[in-house]
Amino acid sequence: MSIHQACGLFHLSETVYYYKAKSKDDDHIIEDELRSLAEVHTNWGFWLMFYNLRMNHYTWNHKRVYRVYKNMKLNMRRKYKRRLPARVKEPLLQPLMPNVTWSMDFMHDSLQFGRTFRSFNVIDDFNREALNITIDTSLNSRRVIRELDQLIDWRGKPERIRVDNGPEFIANALAQWAKLHKIELQFIEKGKPQQNGYIERFNRSFRTEILDAFSFDNLRQARLLTHAWMWSYNNERPHSSLKYHTPVQFMLKYGKLHQPNSPCEFPTFQHDNINNSLKSIILNTQE
Repeated sequence: MSIHQACGLFHLSETVYYYKAKSKDDDHIIEDELRSLAEVHTNWGFWLMFYNLRMNHYTWNHKRVYRVYKNMKLNMRRKYKRRLPARVKEPLLQPLMPNVTWSMDFMHDSLQFGRTFRSFNVIDDFNREALNITIDTSLNSRRVIRELDQLIDWRGKPERIRVDNGPEFIANALAQWAKLHKIELQFIEKGKPQQNGYIERFNRSFRTEILDAFSFDNLRQARLLTHAWMWSYNNERPHSSLKYHTPVQFMLKYGKLHQPNSPCEFPTFQHDNINNSLKSIILNTQE
């Protein structure tokens, strides 16, 4: 019986019958080529390397090259974006009372010699009062929680806090803290900063009047001037959105807070030293 007949009898392709396994001894050539590419192009993935080999007239198919590529453990870690839950659009309404809704956000700037720092800003949406500006080189979620705990100690806790989708705000640590204190974290939609318009407007004032207006040699200078500016912002700067009252005046007229254990009529940001007023600091700097 001929080979053709025998293959037909066993339903076997003649190509399979005549196939001879190719030696894999030349895999070292593929390894050398991939290694040289990986050393030069550290950000190249498999397909860039494979098509570069094709451009250099190597005819290995992608399955073989990929097998060698995996054996060499050249696989690049794929970066996945953290999938966020759906954010419900809510209108930006002014609360009728203090401590109903706070807004918080981060800003970035740098010192005179180039070192970057961040500021963690918190305001009360009711009267746009600056409750906190923390300045440091690193502000993670645990630092945010610590600052909020200190703020709640003298101000009282809000019903909700409006935030964007920054990594510090979507962290599990902050979510657990909010659940423990029964505070709702109200996230804005991704890419919609106008939904957090109160803090964005506050950030613009802080940027224009402090961060862009002064050059800082160190963090102490930035903190000192920011501390003085917060008092001026709350007590001296009229707001058109508040009927040209300052935040403190607006609080006194429309939303007093009763705190029996507080020496103040209501808890608000105060000066530690009257000599550290914004005017005196600026005048001393100019001299």
